Amino acid sequence: MYVDPNGSNFATKLLAYLQEADYRVASSRVDREEIYRLRYESYLNEGAIGENPSRMFNDDYDDFDNCWIFGIHLDEKLAGSIRFHVITPEDRKGPAYDVFPDLVGPMLDDGLSLIDPTRFAADIEATKNYPEMPFLTLRVACMAYEYFGADYVLATVRKEHAAFYRRVFNAEFMCEPRPYPLLNSSICLLRANVRGVREKLARRYPIFESSLTERRMIFDQPVNVQQVEENRPFIPVIASNA
Repeated sequence: MYVDPNGSNFATKLLAYLQEADYRVASSRVDREEIYRLRYESYLNEGAIGENPSRMFNDDYDDFDNCWIFGIHLDEKLAGSIRFHVITPEDRKGPAYDVFPDLVGPMLDDGLSLIDPTRFAADIEATKNYPEMPFLTLRVACMAYEYFGADYVLATVRKEHAAFYRRVFNAEFMCEPRPYPLLNSSICLLRANVRGVREKLARRYPIFESSLTERRMIFDQPVNVQQVEENRPFIPVIASNA
């Protein structure tokens, strides 16, 4: 995980990337399969999954109606991806709820809504040219937090990555790692009250700021590939660790 230095030069460099970055919702079969291939190469390179003949990495969660999948393009090339689920008391579908029901369930019972980002992936070459990819990618979660009026953003990550989320987002560590669907590594849970650190976050990392217009342009569109291609059945390829 990239370790950010202090200082305004870093913040300025991050903002400069926004001139090159294009955030696109993957709302077609072609877009999604490109992202699934990127995920596969990224996760295989980290040793998080095993090989599979499809050379794609996706699961049933990708097809939930509360799931958004994003591609981050730099210089017109897919450089990174992230997905998130909007988990609410009325719609509890999402990986964090399934893996951590004892922690996520009470939050939902209290009427809270959550952004559950998962499947962070980056092109191997892009990470060499853009070591700041985690910031560019996690901007999606911050935009979703604002747009959907969520109470918390969750982080389901390997324990060695938890320090990054605690430092940048003042995230609260909630539990030790647990087995996670389709991954070789165990995952821990953190939660961040972005509203509580918004001003500090904006001062130190203005890249996480976004306008209402930008958020509407991104999120006011169909979320699921079936909504776009109603007459073309979409068959997910479930990755295997075997």
